[in-house]
Amino acid sequence: MSKLKIGVLGSGDVGRVLGSGFAALGHDVKIGSRDPKSEKVTAWVEKTGAHASSGTFAEVAAFGDALILATVWSGAESALQLAGADNLAGKPLMDATNPLVFSGKGPPTLELGHTDSAGEQVQRWAPKAHVVKCFNIVGNPHMVNPSFPTGTPDMFICGDDEGAKSTVTALCKELGWPTIDLGSIEASRLLEPLALIWIQHYFRAGNGNHAFAMLRK
Repeated sequence: MSKLKIGVLGSGDVGRVLGSGFAALGHDVKIGSRDPKSEKVTAWVEKTGAHASSGTFAEVAAFGDALILATVWSGAESALQLAGADNLAGKPLMDATNPLVFSGKGPPTLELGHTDSAGEQVQRWAPKAHVVKCFNIVGNPHMVNPSFPTGTPDMFICGDDEGAKSTVTALCKELGWPTIDLGSIEASRLLEPLALIWIQHYFRAGNGNHAFAMLRK
């Protein structure tokens, strides 16, 4: 596909890993933070190279042809507000969040579920954007060019806009991910509990070297 400007809302591990992956493919990536001049962010820009830059959430949202929401759940609404509704309008917004609640003991639980989801909430917070749930069902070390001895994992996605899902599908393919489209954004109600299965196994196995694949015959 043609090279895009990709804006990443969030400078944590997920945002930096995905940003580095897309920059390595020749896309121009701007990563957003409440403090875009922080040591962590400037170090990422320097390491990632000519296709990388940083900015505020508003600058990142205005910059991107496609966007990634990669904040912790507690910061998602604020990040989208700072990004600005008009800057998000009409753009694919990949929602990599999970609405996790940490009790301090054992695996987290979901703040939303069954009759609502983070994906749907993000779409309500950013009504002019085209939200596509994506990248929430695997740990960040395997988000770029996943390699497993038993085969290639699948990335399940969902969203209401077919054009946005087509763009996201192409971007996932560049990162080494076949995609499976589960339909409307309401399917986030399934994908976020699926992430809990990944997390539960992480706690039991003591590592994140696993991912999901659809077997067919």
